[in-house]
Amino acid sequence: MISAVAEQFQIHPQTLRLYEREGLLKPSRSDGNTRLYTEEDLERLEVILKLTRDLGVNLAGVEIILNMRERMAEMQRQIEAFVSSLNTEIVSQRARPSAQEPSHSLIPVIEIKRTRK
Repeated sequence: MISAVAEQFQIHPQTLRLYEREGLLKPSRSDGNTRLYTEEDLERLEVILKLTRDLGVNLAGVEIILNMRERMAEMQRQIEAFVSSLNTEIVSQRARPSAQEPSHSLIPVIEIKRTRK
């Protein structure tokens, strides 16, 4: 609830409402319309407070930083998925019988011919 979170982080409940209005926090709501904060919400609040209190970032800057963090996390997930699929492909390439050399390779072989002068 908003009062418990405000007390825990030593901020005014109005500050939490402001962060919600600005779109920085999006707590869920109970049937009675009470704000409910998840662990993810609290972690995000910690980042917001670190940026505003310790680093002096304004709310517009906080929004940009949070959006960039989300984009970076998504890019990281995509990279991990790509590496995983690449590893799967490499394993399946290696599992083929050696007599049946594939017509293409993941790493091209380059021949270097030496010429004598």
